[in-house]
Amino acid sequence: MGDRSPLGLSFALEVDAPSDLPYDEGRADALITVTADSAAGSSAPAPSAEILIMDRSLSMTGHKLDEAKRAMWAAIDTLRDGTLLAVVAGNHQADVIFPASGGLARVDARTREDAKLRVAGQLPEGGTAIGQWLAHARGLFASVESPATVRHAVLYTDGKDEHETPEELGEILAACTDHFVCDARGLGDDWRYTELLRVTEALHGSAEAVVTLSDLTEDFTRLLREAQRIVVPRVYLGLRLNSRFQLAFVRQTRPVEAELTARQQRGDETHVPLGSWGPQTRQYQVSLRVDPDTLTVDETLRAARITLHAEFPDGSRRPCAESAAMVVRRRSTPGFGVARSPDLTRVENERELGMAMRACADAQLRGDLDRADRELRLALDLAESLGDGARLRSLRAVAVDGPDGRPRVRRDVARGRILGIGVDSTKTARGPAGPPARPARDSPSPRVCPRCRTTSTSPTAKFCEECGHRLGEAGVSGEPMDAP
Repeated sequence: MGDRSPLGLSFALEVDAPSDLPYDEGRADALITVTADSAAGSSAPAPSAEILIMDRSLSMTGHKLDEAKRAMWAAIDTLRDGTLLAVVAGNHQADVIFPASGGLARVDARTREDAKLRVAGQLPEGGTAIGQWLAHARGLFASVESPATVRHAVLYTDGKDEHETPEELGEILAACTDHFVCDARGLGDDWRYTELLRVTEALHGSAEAVVTLSDLTEDFTRLLREAQRIVVPRVYLGLRLNSRFQLAFVRQTRPVEAELTARQQRGDETHVPLGSWGPQTRQYQVSLRVDPDTLTVDETLRAARITLHAEFPDGSRRPCAESAAMVVRRRSTPGFGVARSPDLTRVENERELGMAMRACADAQLRGDLDRADRELRLALDLAESLGDGARLRSLRAVAVDGPDGRPRVRRDVARGRILGIGVDSTKTARGPAGPPARPARDSPSPRVCPRCRTTSTSPTAKFCEECGHRLGEAGVSGEPMDAP
């Protein structure tokens, strides 16, 4: 176990991995829960650097920019004295408007007022290139020498990322990953929720739709207060795999679902960046691929050694919690069902709910109202069965009973509300797990996606886990039929 006291947090790692694999199963999954609590004796806050990114594109003309400036002023007032601060104003390019000399300045009474004056002087012009804003922030954060400094950014935008290609944005996000964390907000009703989620997924932040402009000030104030609770700048999930297993994916499942695609190889161990941490709990799903014929029947073996690492104040990366093993055993009876972990089953159902919400939002935004109504009903059913109150409220806010008595999307719903459905689709809520599933010899066949040919882990899956394709009702043969 690493010495945890210098971090200011005490970490614990717990692995939930069903050891038994069906005879012909080629995939093994584990849920990993990481909990960070304030360490005894820790009092001084971690040094921090904050970059506020404001959208000053032409579409921000008028009331939007006025409300955004108020939110930026409130955020500046929320920062602790001594925080390193920069303000970036972005349109199709990015400029540091505070400090005037560039770089970052320490917050005190004088610099706080100077920063607010710089924000007040901004005028709307130009287009939108979110990647340029983030690349500028990365350059500013690179000037911070202390590895113990928490690097956090927050941005808002009211428009689409139309002045750079998706590939250009992707390259910039890859370059920014593990250098800072970023929260993002969509303002109004003319932005793309997929772009916001792409940013926050890569940079371990939160995304929100701000439909009512005056709500931005309260939101930014809360965001900055939460950011000041961050203690450890960088944490990593270390995976040392048995040679017979390959890493399929790592996914954050709670409190926000996100694909974690960044990898760092450290000797024979793969490190997956987990972002910055304050006192909190997060959950991850690790999936491994294996050729079942390489596993000896009824032999128990370690598929992976899982270790949590943190970057310490001296810049070194060391273990910060007891490591744990992911153990598997191939069952000897072909066709015999193995009870799945109730928590893994819930995670898969929560992912299905998120896919249904995004399918509903996408259909509504392109004007396919019948499809949007069908996806809404599916999402409502899933949210109710999961007891996911937050996403249920989000869905009910855009729903109304149709002439046939079934829920449908309100025909007068604001576009911003639909964008909010897309953003909220990734937020998961912890709920009680159901009773363990019973093993069954005649369980339905797993479903195969007609688009990418990926086999689902659940015979009742409504969406492909790999490509997100909507699966229709299963036919007699167990093959899915595409939804109408």
